[in-house]
Amino acid sequence: MSENVKTTLQYYGISPWEIEVIYGFLNSHFTVIQDEIEQDDERFVSFMNIDIPLQFNEEFFQWFGFKRWEKIKAVFKEMKRRRGSGNALKIRINFSGNPRIVFTIDIEDKQWFDNALEKIDFVLELLQYHLDPKKTPSDISEIVYKFDSNSIRWRLDTASSKSKRYTFLGDVWKENT
Repeated sequence: MSENVKTTLQYYGISPWEIEVIYGFLNSHFTVIQDEIEQDDERFVSFMNIDIPLQFNEEFFQWFGFKRWEKIKAVFKEMKRRRGSGNALKIRINFSGNPRIVFTIDIEDKQWFDNALEKIDFVLELLQYHLDPKKTPSDISEIVYKFDSNSIRWRLDTASSKSKRYTFLGDVWKENT
């Protein structure tokens, strides 16, 4: 299946060793397309964007392997440790599907950064509630989660469709105007 499933790894400010390790974990299940890009956010020394062409669900983790997923998270934690505190590292993990699920990790504090990585898996349990058609805007194509270090959990952040963008405030979606 790895020959048919392609993932894209975009990055800047990432060491060759870090790329090699992440590539190795991904290459076992995907054909990996690497794309070293120019720095486009001066707030971050390093950036990594991973497009996973599969849905964010239990089946993905069973297929990819929980141990392999844990190893990738360990590499991300080590990347943060090596860069220290502050906005040194930003990671985006994008899962395909309808809607596409995106996790953005750009936390300054290493402990919260590590905690955010550990808690991505817990969003699986809440996804059915977050994607309830009665509660979500119609025709959304993407939902972005951001980690809230005050409540120590992942929160819905934004959603977008072809023509509209929404922000999650309190417990409702508000259209951006």
